[in-house]
Amino acid sequence: MTLTEQFEKAATDSKSLSTKPDNQTLLQLYSLYKQATEGDISGEAPSNPFDFVAKAKYVAWESLKGKSKDEAMQSYVKLVNSLKG
Repeated sequence: MTLTEQFEKAATDSKSLSTKPDNQTLLQLYSLYKQATEGDISGEAPSNPFDFVAKAKYVAWESLKGKSKDEAMQSYVKLVNSLKG
C-alpha cells in the first residue's frame, strides 16, 4: 500500500475509533492532517481572542511549519494506528 493509501485509510479509521481521543491528541490529528493535505499554514491567526478552539488549531498547525507532506502523512498514520490499539 502506498503512503497516500495508508493515509487515506488512517483518515477513515480515525472517524471510527472505539474511544474519543483527548483534546491534545485531537489537535495533533487535526494539525498533521492539515499539514499532510495542505502543507504549511498560511494566513493570519484568528483575530477573535475568545475563539479558543480556532486559536488552538492555528497554533497546532503552525507548529508543524516546515514538515513535509510525506512526513506529516507518516506521523498521522502512526498516530491513528497507535490509537486503534
